[in-house]
Amino acid sequence: MSGKVTKAGGHAGAGDLLALVRSGRAVTRGALQQATGLSRATVGQRLDRLFRAGWLREGAGGPVDSPLGGRPSITLEFDDDHAVVLAADLDTRHARAAVLSLTGEIQAEHSGPLAVEDGPEAVLDGIGRWFAALLEKAGRRPDAVCGIGLAVPGPVDTDTGRVVQPPIMPGWDGYDIRGRLARAFAEHAGGAADPAAVLVDNDANLMAYGEQRTGYPDCSAFALVKVSTGIGAGVVVGGSVYRGIDGGAGDIGHIRVPDGPDALCTCGSYGCLAAVASGGAVARRLAAAGVPAASGSDVRDLLTAGHPEATALAREAGRRVGEVLATVVTLLNPGVLMIAGDLAGTPFVTGVRELLYQRALPRSTAHLDVVTSRLGERAGLVGAGALVVEHLYGPERAEERLAALGV
Repeated sequence: MSGKVTKAGGHAGAGDLLALVRSGRAVTRGALQQATGLSRATVGQRLDRLFRAGWLREGAGGPVDSPLGGRPSITLEFDDDHAVVLAADLDTRHARAAVLSLTGEIQAEHSGPLAVEDGPEAVLDGIGRWFAALLEKAGRRPDAVCGIGLAVPGPVDTDTGRVVQPPIMPGWDGYDIRGRLARAFAEHAGGAADPAAVLVDNDANLMAYGEQRTGYPDCSAFALVKVSTGIGAGVVVGGSVYRGIDGGAGDIGHIRVPDGPDALCTCGSYGCLAAVASGGAVARRLAAAGVPAASGSDVRDLLTAGHPEATALAREAGRRVGEVLATVVTLLNPGVLMIAGDLAGTPFVTGVRELLYQRALPRSTAHLDVVTSRLGERAGLVGAGALVVEHLYGPERAEERLAALGV
């Protein structure tokens, strides 16, 4: 790290010291002094606030701070056991929820049918019930929950936590998700959730965030494409999710493609990529051929079983998506392009590679890794949990929370 960590008009606060410890950039008192330029006494005062809040703990002896030698310095660690995060990931007909530690380990998990078309009242109430059961399973009290993260299959205004004109979420447009989920948690778990600590984001965004942080932390430009019943993409640049001006970045499923002018999309338009190459589109073609399939998950099951027609259609869908991704890769120049979702198997990825490398400039793909998901169905949960932790324990919000705790 170059330079000192300071704030405009003042010295680094307790939140800044916490960020240094959490990132591993400075994990002893001496290292914190060096990184911030603060005196030993001031560092001690800032750390005392973090210890009293239960956010930091002392670890084993670390390196000797002084060049003159002496006793090893005591290392400082983020205490990831003082609270937990609740996370849920909604798909069109299925959902997954979990209790996670502050470092992303899943402590209890549940998945089951939950249809977004049933509307926000019913769905969010169901998630509240799941959260209550999961906390009991994990052996944690409701007051141990510091925040809630929710991944949804639609564009989100992250400032308000409301979905904006979602093509496949009828009844959700502009709905107060944060407030309703906080109430559902309180009703079923008996805990009080601050709506400000309920964060909502697009599912592909959170999948990308979870995958990049856990598997590719050094990748400065990371793109993930989720192909399930619909198609969406998430982009992480410089360690942060890129959402565009109003949360619409990555909505590649609604790019018009030339070979699908007669295909009606769920958004109401014709010729969208999702209408011809999503899991839902493949399922419709299979059903028309007499193969029972109604969604991306049904197609996934057929691909797992080696169904020949499903395999051929998945490869064809991959080629169509690959053609669009050639433009995406040329524009973003990512180091990693991850394919995730129900169709993310060998046939689909093979099709993507065929068209991507054929259509994109060699310069754009020279240092590109095309991979599949590492976290699988848990990617959205891990990303949602990480988003909550980074929000609540980031320097500015950490200072506010410490003040509210009276430490």
